Amino acid sequence: MKNLTKLAAVMSVAALALAGCGADADASSGLENGDKKDLTIGVFNGWDEGIAASELWKAVLEDKGYDVELEYADPGTVYAGLANGDYDLSLDTWLPITHATYLEQYGADMVDLGTWNEDAKLTIAVNEDAPIDSLEELAANADLFGNRLVGIEPAAGLTEATTNEVIPGYGLESMEYLTSSTPAMLSELKSATANGENIAVTLWRPHWAYDAFPIKDLEDPKGTLGDAEGIHSFASKDFEADFPALAGWIRDFSMDSETLFSLENAMFNSEDGGKDYSAVVKAWMEENQEFVDSLTQD
Repeated sequence: MKNLTKLAAVMSVAALALAGCGADADASSGLENGDKKDLTIGVFNGWDEGIAASELWKAVLEDKGYDVELEYADPGTVYAGLANGDYDLSLDTWLPITHATYLEQYGADMVDLGTWNEDAKLTIAVNEDAPIDSLEELAANADLFGNRLVGIEPAAGLTEATTNEVIPGYGLESMEYLTSSTPAMLSELKSATANGENIAVTLWRPHWAYDAFPIKDLEDPKGTLGDAEGIHSFASKDFEADFPALAGWIRDFSMDSETLFSLENAMFNSEDGGKDYSAVVKAWMEENQEFVDSLTQD
């Protein structure tokens, strides 16, 4: 009888231990709002607006107990990862034009959670006090800009549009079209605006340069650079089941360009910026607490 009592006691302790382990496992795998705890966001390499939005949501969600991992990759890799469930979420799909081909390939295996910014657009920008306001005026005033149009990477879609549509569309063949890299273009833009010089560059919205430098877009009456696009959030097929609360927050997510420019400028154009954006993003959140709080309101 004594041995049976001891055995029962041992079994009781073991059962309690197993129950405790199960509870710990449940606690580690989920949150009180019904969401899974672990989240992977796919981020396009070199797309500043997507990097900014992703880093912001990472900080916001980690404050709420999520474990968030950002995976940086080229768009094709991110879309494939969403489609096969390796990634849960991505915040930088431009539609209806820029990323349409990826949607044709992977769209059936992803979920569109809506548009958070509707001002995505390719542009030709000049210094704010430049004496022209339209691309139609640029050819006749090319000498005021040193007969130069400063571009970005040769393989970029913006470069292709400028070469094939903008230059022939507005008779800009006499201007020297310089292509090298986005950092090189931004360096020239910074120098020219600081020195009060005219400059024309290829650019796009949203971009932190609009917050950092006194610049304006030239009107494009012929529509050579296309219409404005929306920036969408896309998720894996299981996202809404795995993250019901977060899915609602992302569907309601909206960020106007001025707010986005401010965040991007803090991240990419400050002495504190760099590969690790966490401290910069936290400081920006403190200065924009009302907006941050609105992101996770029911």
